[in-house]
Amino acid sequence: MPIFYTEEGSGPPVLLVHGLYSSGQMNWGLPGVTAALAKDHRVIAVDLRGHGRSGKPQAESAYGVEMVEDLVRLLDHLQIKKADVVGYSMGGMITMKLLVLHPDRVNSALLGGMGWLREGSGLQEFWKHIGDREKAGKTPSACPRSLGALAVTEAEVKGIKVPVEVVVGDRDPVKRMYVEPLQRIRPDWPVKFIPDAGHINAITQKEFRDSIREWLQRKP
Repeated sequence: MPIFYTEEGSGPPVLLVHGLYSSGQMNWGLPGVTAALAKDHRVIAVDLRGHGRSGKPQAESAYGVEMVEDLVRLLDHLQIKKADVVGYSMGGMITMKLLVLHPDRVNSALLGGMGWLREGSGLQEFWKHIGDREKAGKTPSACPRSLGALAVTEAEVKGIKVPVEVVVGDRDPVKRMYVEPLQRIRPDWPVKFIPDAGHINAITQKEFRDSIREWLQRKP
């Protein structure tokens, strides 16, 4: 499975994981996140399978947890033992699952526009019935339908020992659906709200870029 990625800058490695129907360039390059972080970090922006310039398999089994394993395979390829990981939206789901399955590969994590996709929840079931937005050359519908496989249990979230922060737009519906349930079980994880921002435009805000840089600078 060909996985496309870019590298920019030097320093401690940061892996950027984009959202659904996006790409490394669209989610991180165009809004200026990559350039801002590359001032003092080695920034790796991946195109997840089914997106951008990476391979686009059609089978639902090719997505879900396989997108998590792609991150591990990429770190192995780059000979990186551990990285700080920033995931937005679907990328946040993938990052949370990475924290559960491979905590030894993550120094710290920032969940942008995402919180907790709970195992057994209605939201997990919701993803099984989505995916009709497929267009020629775009993300196969199998990808969004697979996202329920990224759900994690309350015990798994409580067991995460890696430092985690959440950044979300204060007008983002994700705040109520995913972030508030997470706050109830992990009140120790800081949550920063981007003023007057929704789900789509939060990544374009200077406060969003600054939040990531500040987190990387002050993390334990």
